[in-house]
Order: sequence, then structure tokens, then C-alpha cells
Amino acid sequence: MTIDAQVQQFLERLAKLNLPDVHEIPVTMSRRASQQRRLALPPGPKAEVSDHQVPVTGGSVLARLYRPLPLGAASATVPVLVWFHGGGFTLGSVAESDSDCRHLADKARCAVLSVDYRLAPEFKYPTALHDCAAALRWVYEKAAELGLDSDRVAVGGDSAGGALAASTCLYARDHGERVPSFQLLIYPITDISSFSTASYEQNAEGYYLTRQAMQWFAEQYAAEQERRNGYVSPLQAESLRDLPPAFIMTAEYDPLRDEGELYAKQLTEAGVHVEVKRYDGMIHGFFSMHDYLEAGRRALHDASAALRSALVG
Repeated sequence: MTIDAQVQQFLERLAKLNLPDVHEIPVTMSRRASQQRRLALPPGPKAEVSDHQVPVTGGSVLARLYRPLPLGAASATVPVLVWFHGGGFTLGSVAESDSDCRHLADKARCAVLSVDYRLAPEFKYPTALHDCAAALRWVYEKAAELGLDSDRVAVGGDSAGGALAASTCLYARDHGERVPSFQLLIYPITDISSFSTASYEQNAEGYYLTRQAMQWFAEQYAAEQERRNGYVSPLQAESLRDLPPAFIMTAEYDPLRDEGELYAKQLTEAGVHVEVKRYDGMIHGFFSMHDYLEAGRRALHDASAALRSALVG
């Protein structure tokens, strides 16, 4: 399919700005630019919001809890999605994913806990994974206190957040910890050991996320010898058995398209129930463009429906 007309307009506007790619400027500048873009978006639906500190090795990280409104009884117990933001393991924050989390909480009728895991290159692998695993553990421990249903817990994320959601499931399974009920993986990074799939060749540049940017993200996050580790690249995991059901989204004009779909295939072959959906004409990042992309709104609806089906019933 040809690229979506709305996406083409976005890419044309972006090209006119002649902005440097992420690998061409200091990470602090990239973070500032990312924050300015995301915080300029319209706010999401109202929610009951509270901030918490999750203990992690070496300190604590922020976790922001969104409870949908109205809940009815103030003491209502709700299922929860533990959300890990995208940004190539180096960018992004709880604040920048605020709109996505509010929309998911509102439409899926579940709580969303957004985790401010520590970023590379200051904190390389395995810090982010350990932070995410600690947040999941914390949810199970604090569920009753927070009004959450510990039997209905999902993990999810977009891009690098999708990688961390998948890796957190693997980590919990392998370490005898409680495994979530569901995983929502939105154009996830599943392999940073190579960048040679057909979708990398077809979409190496010109479609927002570039191959060079992905290679740079990988260099910031993990040493080369670690990138075939299944906790870094879930596609390289020795076994995908006994993992939770998944809904995986991919985008046609995304370098990550093929690895997301291959991960869905390998999960299925391992006996895991998976629904995978490719959004034709779309680029990486389209899910968070739901304020001005029709396909982004459809994806938000689909993700919320999958969560409702898995957690709410």
C-alpha cells in the first residue's frame, strides 16, 4: 500500500524543518526536543492521577498511576496496565507519555502505571530492565493498597517500551516471579543484534525512524556482545514458552516491522496466543499521533479493545 496521505503530509513538514537525526546531536538535545514535541500535544482525558516512588537498585524511580474516571465506588478495584514508554532506551519520560496513558486508561477502563525507568547511555543494560521488573513486582506487592486487581495485570509499551515489556515477561518467567496476564507490544524493538531485515532495507531512511538512529540507540543501550541476549533482544531468547498472550502492532513503513511480526510468529510457535496487526501506510510512532492521524485513533481503539478483552472481560 502507498503511504497514508496524512503521514505523507507529516513527513513533508518534517523534511522542511531539516532537523538533525538523533545520532547527530548530543543526547541531552534530543531529549529536550522530544519533550518539547510531546508536551505540545493536546492533553488526554481526565483521570485520577497519583505519583509513587518504586524502589530499585541504587534508589527509586517515578511511577505515575492513572485511574479512569468515573470509577463508581471510590474503592473500586481495577485491572492495571504497567506501561513502559518508548524512545530508543535513551529518550522519553512519564510526562511525555501522559496523553497515551490517559487515553488507554479511559478507553480500556483499566488503571495504567507509567514507569520512569532510567535511561541510557547514563544507565546501560540491564538497568532499564531491572527497573521495569521492579515496577511489576511493586504492583503485585502494592495492589491491594492501590485498589488494583493483582490477578489482572498487563505490561505494555511502544518501541523500546515494547522491548522492555517483552523482556520483563521473560525475566519474570525465568526468575520464578509472577508473570503478567497480557502483553501489549506496539511496534516493539525485538532485536538489536542486526539491522538487516527486509523492512530495515526498505525503510532505512525517509520514514521518520531511520536505521542509523536504531543503530545509535543500540550502541547507547547495550554493549555489542550483549545484544544477542534475550533480555536485550527478545527475538533471540532461547524459549518463548509460558509467556502471556500478546497483541502486537506493526507499521508498514517502519524499520521494526519485520522483527515485530517475526516475534509474533515465534510466540505462536511456542504455544502463546498472539494477535498481530499491521497498519498499512503507517510509520513508526503513529500510535502516539492519535491526535491528528486517523490510523493512530484506530490503533488506540484496537489497543484499548485488546486490553479490555484481556483484563476487563
